[in-house]
Amino acid sequence: MNWEDLLSLKRFGDRQKRLRNKQDETRLGFEVDYDRIIFSNSFRSLQDKTQVVPLSKTDFVHTRLTHSLEVSVVARSLGRKVGQFLLSKYPNLVEKGYQMNDFGAIVAAAALSHDIGNPPFGHSGEKAIGDFFKTGNGKVFKDQLNEKEWQDLIDFEGNANGFKILTESKNGIEGGLRLSYATLGAFTKYPKESLPKKPSQQISDKKFGFFQTEKDFFTEVASELGLISNGKNGDISYLRHPLAFLVEAADDICYTIIDFEDGINMGWISEDYALEYLINLVRDNINTKKYHQLSNTKERVSYLRALAIGNLIEEAAKVFIDNEALILDGKFHRSLLEKCKYEAQLNDIITLSVEKIYQSKEVVEKEIAGYQVIADLLETFITAVNHANEQNLSNFDKLIFLLLPNEFKDIKTTLYERIIHVCSFVATFSDSYAIQLHRKIKGIDIH
Repeated sequence: MNWEDLLSLKRFGDRQKRLRNKQDETRLGFEVDYDRIIFSNSFRSLQDKTQVVPLSKTDFVHTRLTHSLEVSVVARSLGRKVGQFLLSKYPNLVEKGYQMNDFGAIVAAAALSHDIGNPPFGHSGEKAIGDFFKTGNGKVFKDQLNEKEWQDLIDFEGNANGFKILTESKNGIEGGLRLSYATLGAFTKYPKESLPKKPSQQISDKKFGFFQTEKDFFTEVASELGLISNGKNGDISYLRHPLAFLVEAADDICYTIIDFEDGINMGWISEDYALEYLINLVRDNINTKKYHQLSNTKERVSYLRALAIGNLIEEAAKVFIDNEALILDGKFHRSLLEKCKYEAQLNDIITLSVEKIYQSKEVVEKEIAGYQVIADLLETFITAVNHANEQNLSNFDKLIFLLLPNEFKDIKTTLYERIIHVCSFVATFSDSYAIQLHRKIKGIDIH
């Protein structure tokens, strides 16, 4: 891969190449991507989507929105550090007009949108959609779909749905948000379709990054960026855009450290445990005098969190820079934090977080409720759109159909398209709206 291709400013529908040195310096092309994401309806709904604690009533627990904003800040720092190195290594990029901030802008925009396709109720929401088809009422569709279409459903993937949201034409606007191909490439951590599943140690094969509805456009993006194809027998699979490693690292840093902080503030992890684990990440640069002057747990944790994130940014950037040649050649297959010197300490924090936070009674109880809510919503909307396609709508179906946005009322020509669009529609719901709509559909609440 080469950086000039990887930094493509091309957008959906462009007829000619966009040149970096022809951009308006007051609002660079990659910064436009960030703006379009942050003003989108799908991004706004993240304010009421679960990060760790579903439907939390406390004011200090992160939502998907605050998490995404924090990830984008960390990502921007990572992008700039790496960009500074790349511009010194590749003078041709400077000649083409690229600047350090371009790298920061690309990675920040991709990171800002990294959770935009996640359904309500956190990662359990993805599993709830998959289980509706695998073991629930949706399994009746299996024999009517091909293998890859079926796999898209039973392994419903927020990353793939995110690519759909960012690129899908709707309401007469083609190309979705029309982001630059560089940002779309950095966004796609898993540049492959749902099948074949690969028993591989390559991190880019861990999940999948686009549904069958978007495979042609993703192929166009990958070709423009010069991503390395490793698909066989007609299967679509590529190695990652190098900047996707930075997006992943920013997410890993934030969820590991800040979810841990939420667990401490919720009282699920004792201060003694917490401070010991965090201090292990910052021993080399902690100001002990300043630390001991802090008067309460929240201030001490906040101080250690800031130091830890700073250390991990430096480490992730260093690992990327040290391995940049391997990454360009498609020979680097682990996350950046797995190769950093703090890997053991991070694993300790994650292990404790799983036990004390992600598997806590409060989180598990709300995730269980989310399963039933999502299953019922899928059943209701899929039935309505299928009956509309068959021109066999009941009066109840007609009422349900009225709730669909205009872009979902355009009945799709295939069963798969109808179902995947309903799944994507339900995935846009916030936690609270999903529960509210479920209660109304079930006749539990008519207010």
